[in-house]
Amino acid sequence: MAIPAFKEWAVIVHALLEGEQILDVRKGGLHEDGRRFGLKSRRVWLYPTAEHQQPELLKPAYRSTVALAAGSPVGEPIRIDGWADIVGAATITEPEQLTALDSKLIWTLDYAESRLHWKKRQPLWVLAMRVHRLAEQLEVPWREEYGGCTSWVDLIDPLPDPEELKSEP
Repeated sequence: MAIPAFKEWAVIVHALLEGEQILDVRKGGLHEDGRRFGLKSRRVWLYPTAEHQQPELLKPAYRSTVALAAGSPVGEPIRIDGWADIVGAATITEPEQLTALDSKLIWTLDYAESRLHWKKRQPLWVLAMRVHRLAEQLEVPWREEYGGCTSWVDLIDPLPDPEELKSEP
């Protein structure tokens, strides 16, 4: 079975690969199955996207990294710098729970709270990740099916098992 790609802002993927962040929070995109997030796989490729990325939604110390982590623009080949094992997953529904995670995320607390309150009846997922940086970057062609607001992309051009490639946690 092919390993899916986890589509996230390029700046978040950069923070994960740099060890600046080990958690990610998700609610689900407009093109998710049932418009809800679900954990599709415990092992994922990290797909950095430029879609929706806005520096003002990041803590000030991380705003300049948007330029460093431009991501893969729509229509351009997708650069894959790493992969992750999702080693823990939980859901939260209360602002206090999110506040407790604030130091673990590069988003501003205001933006993270806006994600918590969006689709209020659905919980916010918290994913703990063990991220691996590939020794050699991979590239896959962009395809129309990969566009849009979604967390998961089934790569049509499958990549090898990440454990077969040289990488560093």
